[in-house]
Amino acid sequence: MDFASSDTRPARADAPLPASTSQGLKIVIVGGFGVGKTTLVRSVSEIRPLDTEATMTQSSVGIDDLSAVRGKSTTTVAFDFGRISIDDEHVLYLFGAPGQERFWFLWDRLFAGALGAIVLVDQRRIADSWYAIDRLESTGTPFIVACNNFGGGHRLDDVRDALDLDPLVPLVDCDARNRESSKGVLITLVEHLYAAREEHVG
Repeated sequence: MDFASSDTRPARADAPLPASTSQGLKIVIVGGFGVGKTTLVRSVSEIRPLDTEATMTQSSVGIDDLSAVRGKSTTTVAFDFGRISIDDEHVLYLFGAPGQERFWFLWDRLFAGALGAIVLVDQRRIADSWYAIDRLESTGTPFIVACNNFGGGHRLDDVRDALDLDPLVPLVDCDARNRESSKGVLITLVEHLYAAREEHVG
């Protein structure tokens, strides 16, 4: 499958879908606090994304761990939403989940009806991704893992070992700020879901 090649985004967040669109596929993006989920949705969405970014206040001191994201001044408090067309008939609806533990109660609702998920990982904070993977495995939601490159050397094999990933779960490198890189992550997920479906049908 090829994603629509145009990088032209409508000015309105409620830009209508083509009349030929018949299949909407829900994808959830999860991961730890500050790993780049909102950034990925913003970079790849063909519409202006809906987000629930709120300014972080003193109330979060001692609750949210900011040690690895010292420049972060806003945070997602519900979810991010974006959209990208695969072809004339299929569209992906992207939901970025909040990363802080105090918002994890929202995850089950976001997982409902999801075709698959992306676990976004910061290789400097591997342990922050364990809970997301555990939740997806417990709900039976298919997923891939994308390692958001924040700089510094790392090997994907080392990340796979640290996460104790099943060999069949795809692991890719990405830059969530880059549209083409983020599209590549989505393509990997769609291909993974398609291959799993074909194996099940076969």
